[in-house]
This record gives sequence, C-alpha cells and structure tokens, in this order.
Amino acid sequence: MSETKRAIRNPAAAAADAVYLPQAQSLTQAGFDAALAEISGWPGYAVTPLVSLDALAAGLGLGAIHIKDEGQRFGLKSFKALGGAYAVAELLRRHLASAGGPTRISSRELLSGAFAEQLHAVTVTCATDGNHGRSVAWGAQLFGCRCVIFVPALVSQVRRDAIARYGAEVREVEGNYDAVVRHAAATAKAEGWTVVSDTSYPGYRDIPLDVMHGYGVVPAEIEAQLAAPPTHVFVQAGVGALAAAVCAHFWMHWGRERPRFVVVEPLRADCVYRSLAAGRPTVVDGALDTVMGGLSCGEISELAWDVLRTGANAMVALDDAYALQAMRMLARPAGGDPAIVAGETGGAGLAALIAAHDDASIRQVLGLDGNSRVLLLNSEGDTDPEIYQEVIAGGSPAGHA
Repeated sequence: MSETKRAIRNPAAAAADAVYLPQAQSLTQAGFDAALAEISGWPGYAVTPLVSLDALAAGLGLGAIHIKDEGQRFGLKSFKALGGAYAVAELLRRHLASAGGPTRISSRELLSGAFAEQLHAVTVTCATDGNHGRSVAWGAQLFGCRCVIFVPALVSQVRRDAIARYGAEVREVEGNYDAVVRHAAATAKAEGWTVVSDTSYPGYRDIPLDVMHGYGVVPAEIEAQLAAPPTHVFVQAGVGALAAAVCAHFWMHWGRERPRFVVVEPLRADCVYRSLAAGRPTVVDGALDTVMGGLSCGEISELAWDVLRTGANAMVALDDAYALQAMRMLARPAGGDPAIVAGETGGAGLAALIAAHDDASIRQVLGLDGNSRVLLLNSEGDTDPEIYQEVIAGGSPAGHA
C-alpha cells in the first residue's frame, strides 16, 4: 500500500519562549517594515481578505479556521506578486545608485520614467513553475527593465502565456525545477543578466532576502486583521521562502504567544520535511512530480533554513489527492461558509487538516483539538483556470493521478 500522508515534529524546534535571533544577513523587522512601506504605495495595492470558515472548522473538529486569501493580489492571483516585483525594484535602485544616481529612489520615481534609458539596459531572469516568474515579469514591466524567464517542460501553456503577457521572454528548459534554477544562473552569468530568485545559496542571499521581505506583507496584514494570535499556522513550502518569512514575522511580532508553526509539502517534493527531520539541508532528487507545481522543489533555500530549522514545530507531507480534495472543499463549502478559489498549492494547509482529521496520529503530532484556532494561507487562486475547472469538476490535471 502506497504512502499518502505523514507528519513528524521538528526535533530542533525552539522553545515557546525563545527569542527570534536572525542569522547574519537574514530576515529582520526593519527589512519587513521597509518592504511594507514600499509595496503599500504601489498602484493597485489592497489588503487581501482574511476569511473565517466556521462550518469547516466545526466539521473538522476545530475551534476556528481563518484563511488568508491571496488569490487576487495585484491581479496576479498569488502572494508571489509581492516578492519578485519588490526584489526587482530593489535591484534597480541599487543599479542606479552604483551608476552614480541617488542612493535611495522611491517606487514613484522609478515609475515616473525618469530613469527609463538606464533601466532598460538591465535584464532580470529566474526559473519558475509559474507564479514567481509572473511576479518578476510584472515587476520588470512595471519598473521598465528587460526580462527572460525559464520554465520546466511541465509548466502549462496558460501559465507561460500569463508570464509573457507582461513582456517577458519565456524559455523552456529540460529537467526538474532545480535543474532549471541552475540553467537560469548559468545563462545569467554568461549574458550579464541578474537572477531574481526566492532560492538562496552560498554567495547569493541579498536578492532572495528582498523577495522574502516582500512576502512579509502577508503576515503583517494578518497581524492587523486578527484580534488574537492563532494557536496553529499551516504554511506550504517549496524552497521554504514564504514559510520562513511568515514564521519569522510571527515570531518577532507575537513572541512567546506565536502560533505552533506547521510546514506542508507534497510527498514527492518534501525537501523541507526531510531537512528538518535530518537536522541538515537535504536534497530530494528525481522528477519532483506533483500537481502542486509551485511546491515542486527539491532543495531548501539557505535563508529559509536559517529560520525554519528552529522556527518550525512540525512538518506534514501529503499525496496530491489531499490537495485536490482541499480545492474542491474550498470551492464548494458547506454550512454557509464563503467559497474560496484556491489553486493547486493554495489548499495545501487545508489538505493537511483533512489528513489530520483522517488520522489520529497526525492530529496528535500537530497538537490539534477542539480548541485549536488555525490559520491557513491560500497562496494562489486559479492561476491556470483550465486546470482549476478540471479539478473542481472532479478530475485531476493531466499526468497526475
């Protein structure tokens, strides 16, 4: 019988009263504050909804469920609109300063067209399964530089077209996501381009740090929207950038009252799970084939490891069937709950709750009971509407059981 779900506690999890101590060059409150101040001034900025799902909570035997819905963030349908575009803006500011321009240029000045000639000479690039590349492409178009995006073969044409819509050149690369990351880095070095990635590694931290500070807008908004901290937060992880940003922000803001932090991943791409279980970064090889395309990553980001190695309390790895079930439950809620449009990665937190409801041992590992107040993140909406409609109708995306 094949494995469909598993969960373990993080053996190195920090004590509840531990103070957040960022590693050198890691996430800081000042970095989060700067990103929020900048991004909240962009055209089209709006706080995304925090939705209460009371009937769902009762059905799963929990005290409360809230879900932060990132499905309409800046019209890009994903939280990633925050990180990639913010990192592009920061990169362009540094470029202008190094060329003898002002040391600090606002987004308003970048958008004014005053530096159009200098900015057009810059090319940004990255590897993507869809959403991050869309954000980088949008940021490049918004602020006026050139963009080339590399995608694995499994990325749908709809997602490629969504990236190209922002003026980026899209190139397909053979291999899994991590192979595409390496190809993008090699091409950028040869061409004199700049990689804007949410994946950090030795010698490459500044830009991923900008991306993660951009992601900090999500927890900052949640903290203002909730009257009290939840008992649990479930965050999906690919390379771990979003999870680490949320974990660090809540840790700094709520301190000893911070929620129990649970990382959720696909069974076939569980690099964060395996790394925390082993106590060291651990690479997952192979095709990393999962319907949760945005989580199809085999190697944890160095910056994410700095935070999650002690900030995460538990990890869950799930079969794709749970993610598809979560999408359908959010789309067709019972008991008067509002409907939520969640893409294949968006329902990952709920997928973990469903698995815990089905399995008492997982429920015990996660410390869930009738008093638990759970926070979930819908990280994306229907970024591929065709796949979304197929799933909601009861099917599975092509190539996935």
